Amino acid sequence: MRLILLGPPGAGKGTQAHRLVERYGIPQLSTGDMLRSAVAAGTEVGLRAKAVMDAGKLVSDDIVNAIVSERLDQPDCQRGFILDGYPRTLVQADATSTMLASKEMSLSCVIEIRVDDAILASRIGGRYTCAKCGAGYHDENLKPAVEGVCDNCGSTEFSRRPDDKPETVLTRLQAYYKETSPLLGYYYAKGLLRPVDGMAEIDQVTAQIEDILASL
Repeated sequence: MRLILLGPPGAGKGTQAHRLVERYGIPQLSTGDMLRSAVAAGTEVGLRAKAVMDAGKLVSDDIVNAIVSERLDQPDCQRGFILDGYPRTLVQADATSTMLASKEMSLSCVIEIRVDDAILASRIGGRYTCAKCGAGYHDENLKPAVEGVCDNCGSTEFSRRPDDKPETVLTRLQAYYKETSPLLGYYYAKGLLRPVDGMAEIDQVTAQIEDILASL
């Protein structure tokens, strides 16, 4: 099962990806995690990325694509994977298609989590994560079972992303609609796009996704 999750910031992609990891035992692949791992491992492409980042520059599509390709060759991806935060642009989407074809792989589907813009600010502003393991929570929608204690690792330290502030939400949404939303048409044309109602309760969104995957 090879999946891409699409949706604006605050749509709930991280929450649903975590549930898919638990349900199907496939890894969630984020570009940030892959970059850090490649740099730490000292791989050839990781060293290229490190040199660019040390110079204070943005990592190019070529390097990101190479890191994704390298990660997909690891054994835990053979049963499937969830791409999180990649591809972000049409150029990256084309590169992904070429990359998968070269590995004799294909996407199972692309799940779009649809959410009204009006509620995204409150969703994003209420998010926080465990500072130790990265488990995600929300002030209203996803509280830990014991207040102030992470369900996953028991840590009592939490943090909020600086870019989750309400004043930055509009900027992030503009970037999404400019760069990433064109992917919806791209994957629709390929017959891969499967929308779900992200306005529903978390468990209901999960049920919608599982219905889609069961039909594949």
